Amino acid sequence: MIRRAASEEIVDLAGLTRELHALRDEAVAAARSAASTSELEELEVTLLGKKGRLTVVLRGIGALPAEDRPRVGAIANEVQAAMRAAFADGAATLRARELGERLGAEAVDVTTPARPVRRGTLHPVVETANRIAAIFGQFGFQVYEGPEVEDDTTNFRMLNIPPDHPARDLWDTLYVDVPDHLLRTHTSPGQIRVMQSARPPIRALLPGRCFRYEAVDASHASEFFQVEGLMIDQGTTLGDLKGLLDQFAQAMYGAGRRTRFRPGYYPFTEPSVAFDVECLVCGGSGCPACSRTGWMTILGAGMVHPVVLQYGGIDPERYQGFAFGMGVERIANLRYGVGDLRLYMENDLRFLEQFR
Repeated sequence: MIRRAASEEIVDLAGLTRELHALRDEAVAAARSAASTSELEELEVTLLGKKGRLTVVLRGIGALPAEDRPRVGAIANEVQAAMRAAFADGAATLRARELGERLGAEAVDVTTPARPVRRGTLHPVVETANRIAAIFGQFGFQVYEGPEVEDDTTNFRMLNIPPDHPARDLWDTLYVDVPDHLLRTHTSPGQIRVMQSARPPIRALLPGRCFRYEAVDASHASEFFQVEGLMIDQGTTLGDLKGLLDQFAQAMYGAGRRTRFRPGYYPFTEPSVAFDVECLVCGGSGCPACSRTGWMTILGAGMVHPVVLQYGGIDPERYQGFAFGMGVERIANLRYGVGDLRLYMENDLRFLEQFR
């Protein structure tokens, strides 16, 4: 028994021993009945912590006679060891039970059919550009890439378009810094870069993004894609260009598709032509889609101007070549029957999922 007063403290050996055994029994019972590891940890701190109940009881040992202290100390050690063992066993049991409950709740039936994986597809403009490259690749054309920010010299002057040339009015140019750098208005400057880096024979295909300051509507955009083609060799003729484009049109739009050349104008080709295919809507009989003509223009082309060859470092007396350029969205519109090119840029899944 331990009695504490304001001026004295009387410690009874038997009472101290009983209190130690009572704490041991309480700890064992609590460890067995705890509902969770967190509850058990709180009980352990209450009974065995630095300010716990066992510590309070052990402070009374100092008030015992010297001959009784060893006996009580031995009992205290046994009680403390028993309490720690009870808490350790209880914690192990609770952890095992909680783990089992968690595994049961998170169990996965491996025989359940898996959720379908949504597979994406290429954007129709990208897919069309790849199709164009694949067709011309069969004729030995290699794909080259050029910068989207060009200098005025490469974008215009080396393509036979000096600063005072009226053809500059055809492009509403977006300048990065005036007058030197701009967002390329077409992929044609790639012709110069290829000619300056490669020697004939050259068969190059130059796809890429172009930019012009234009109002956006069903047939115009300030950002669009083009594919430029260039072939330089000895003895190259307009007949070679016509045959190549005929094969392209039939591969893209179906065998037997009629085509035609008609005069056109581009500063960097001479002579220049527009390349038309038989209307894909009416089959050539005439309809609103082809303005009642029975033909649809899909690209512009021509023989590379001698001045452009010279800027590219190629002797025009020895080599001849042709170039052609097409809008990828235009090719895609005719291929898929799309009437508004703004649909390509809206990221509307209802539209894009049609091309799976």
